[in-house]
Amino acid sequence: MIQRIQTVYLLLVVAAMTTVLFFPLAAVQAGGISYTYDVLGMHTATVPPELTHPVWALCALSAVIVLLALVSVFLYKNRIHQMRLCIFNAVLLVGFYAIFAFFLWNFSAQSDFHFSVRFALSLPFVSLILDYLAIRNIGADEMLVRSLNRLRL
Repeated sequence: MIQRIQTVYLLLVVAAMTTVLFFPLAAVQAGGISYTYDVLGMHTATVPPELTHPVWALCALSAVIVLLALVSVFLYKNRIHQMRLCIFNAVLLVGFYAIFAFFLWNFSAQSDFHFSVRFALSLPFVSLILDYLAIRNIGADEMLVRSLNRLRL
């Protein structure tokens, strides 16, 4: 299981998306108030942070992405099913950015809106690349097994 490179890629996806759960994605300033935007939503930058605009979809989506990647690691005996889960995980990673942009666009209707991205926002893109590499290597393994089955006849 761990000796296959796609397992390493999928474990890196799990690590990267787990990191996204704990770090802020962006810093937003709107209407003279500073906010931090993480997977739970918009928090004020005051000493006791207050959740002003909840975005539970990002948190749920991040958790599902982590769980799917972790489940995909243990499906190494069923490569076709593993590849399908990885493709679905890639679609969810693209959906992560779509939900992030949608909620940021809704919040940007306020006047004097500025935002700056943080490092954690790049991790879903890195996870998407790692997921693509895992899909490619799973496909290569499947083609290798099928070619060996032809030789056995």
